[in-house]
Amino acid sequence: MFDKKNLVYVLTILESIEKIMIYSHGFENADDFLWANQQLNFNGTVNLLIAIGEESKKIDVKLKEEFPGIEWKAIAGIRDKLSHDYRGIDPNILWNVIQNKLNDLKLTLIKMLDRINYDNEALTEALKTKYYSHLSYLES
Repeated sequence: MFDKKNLVYVLTILESIEKIMIYSHGFENADDFLWANQQLNFNGTVNLLIAIGEESKKIDVKLKEEFPGIEWKAIAGIRDKLSHDYRGIDPNILWNVIQNKLNDLKLTLIKMLDRINYDNEALTEALKTKYYSHLSYLES
């Protein structure tokens, strides 16, 4: 079992994924997503992908090694790219990540929860907060 500190990292990534799915819902392609709402949806998603990359760096390395199907280095790498080269962001790459990578990451993170040593009450309390309002599917 892995340290309970990993719980916060996993929950933060899961919440970020849920918000990205809300922000990107209903768009047909990367270009529509990029320019919608004065780029509000796109920029919100960029910020959340940065958060995902940053939080993924904090998860115990050995825990991540138990889930080799996820490209952990690529997740951290996209965070660095988004943070340091905003003008160079390719909306098609982001759209591909949203459409083809985030669901697998979500499913893996849910499995990861079983490997983290946390108090169920801590999870219950976290899920009651507004910050994690989109994670009700984790309630037991």
